[in-house]
Amino acid sequence: MASLIPCPHCGVRPKEEFSIRGDASPIRPAPSAGDDAWYNYVYVRDNPRGRVIEHWHHSAGCRRWLVVERDNAASHEVYRVVDAADHAREVAP
Repeated sequence: MASLIPCPHCGVRPKEEFSIRGDASPIRPAPSAGDDAWYNYVYVRDNPRGRVIEHWHHSAGCRRWLVVERDNAASHEVYRVVDAADHAREVAP
């Protein structure tokens, strides 16, 4: 059975309509942040197992960027999907 992702704009769609960008948890440093902060933001990534949040692009649908919270280990269950713009407003300081 195919994995399904509930797009907030298009409804439930097969994951083959999406492309994954990667981890959505890093917060972009301020432009005035030091070199260490920028180095960590650009190059240093965790590779967690379990419940993660990721950027996904609905490339064969609405073409919107989404933030998908899912289990990447065993079940691949999708817990939450929000538009990336809405997610950015949620996490903004």
